Amino acid sequence: MTKAVVIDYGIGNLSSVLNGCRRAGVEPAIVTSGEELAAAECDHIVLPGVGAIGQALANLRERKIDIALETRVRKEKVPFLAICVGMQFLAETCEEFGQHEGLGWIPGKVTRLAVTDSGLKLPHVGWNDIHATADDPLLSNMGDGHFYFVHSYALECPDEFVIARCDYGKNFVCAIRRDNIAAVQFHPEKSSANGVALLKAFLGS
Repeated sequence: MTKAVVIDYGIGNLSSVLNGCRRAGVEPAIVTSGEELAAAECDHIVLPGVGAIGQALANLRERKIDIALETRVRKEKVPFLAICVGMQFLAETCEEFGQHEGLGWIPGKVTRLAVTDSGLKLPHVGWNDIHATADDPLLSNMGDGHFYFVHSYALECPDEFVIARCDYGKNFVCAIRRDNIAAVQFHPEKSSANGVALLKAFLGS
């Protein structure tokens, strides 16, 4: 049986992510500190996220969750899924209300979506199609590729880590993979059947 934990660092759509995991057939535990994460008996870790990345990163580090993640995910290789702002944490730098240092797990930076020439508005809110750029089990049952987004910033990183892209004013990275680390810019927990299928694919891996 899958033993998953969802990280609560004081900012995030926690209840939606918990419900999404339940719809995918897994009852996750909640951890609220690095100490709890380090001690947790788990084989999958989910990091949700909404809001401004600067405050979110500060909360993560204040609770020493970043240190525990380094051990559990990078060293122990526990399967890891980061959602929305959680995906942006993985970059080297993030440009939102100033410059912020990310976890540096993925080479690249988080920048504001370029929509000025398209007439589109920010934030990018609502349903949009994603396009797989690599054969990855996370996206194996994504149906029509329709997922729900809420964001104004996105990760720029080398193509070797990109598994899906989306178009909104310009083409941007919306899903990445590096070994046991996966991340999505959209919200699977708010994406109906496609989102449940993605969570099942992750939690069953």
